[in-house]
Amino acid sequence: MVKLAVNLIMVLLAANLRASATPKNIVVLGDSIAAGFGVEPEEAYPALIQEKIESAGLNFKVTNAGLSGDTSAGGLRRIDWLLRQKIDVLVLELGGNDGLRGIAPETTSTNLQGIIDKVRASNPDTKILIAGMEMPGSMGQDYTSRFRKVFSGLAEKNKVALLPFLLEGVGGKPELNQPDRIHPTAQGHKIVAENVWKALKPLLTSERLGASD
Repeated sequence: MVKLAVNLIMVLLAANLRASATPKNIVVLGDSIAAGFGVEPEEAYPALIQEKIESAGLNFKVTNAGLSGDTSAGGLRRIDWLLRQKIDVLVLELGGNDGLRGIAPETTSTNLQGIIDKVRASNPDTKILIAGMEMPGSMGQDYTSRFRKVFSGLAEKNKVALLPFLLEGVGGKPELNQPDRIHPTAQGHKIVAENVWKALKPLLTSERLGASD
């Protein structure tokens, strides 16, 4: 009887060790910036985030679900497929293409809220980071103001983390952007990765998602 109990304890311990060794999943749901348009895959900011995670000794794996040209509506269509796997942390980096196409900010907000709702229905404990975007002044003051408020409004409503401007320190700087002046160069992606990391790291080291889970 004692031997059986000892064996059972050993099996449970082994199962716990295997579970703790399985990396938690970070999904970056984004557009061409996440996809690394114009740079090598290892130079795009999701890959750089993975390097930072490993350097910090945290047990997370980054899944890059960036898709060039994607909009908030496209992300809403894709999220069900992505939710076939458990998402522990979602970096929601969509909306930039909506703005460039002049889509109503209210529509973008509705689509992004739909993504958040689906993720939370699948796993209420998923941590979410919203990466905000801004539009150039040429879009008009009213539009740029309404667009900017989409991201802060969603973060406040859903009580999730917010990176106000993904391209902070990169946007508008020719030396950090490709000739289209939209997509960061490899050097620009390093700055974007720093921006994301500052907002993301606290989520990864929180009590619920810490490396000791």
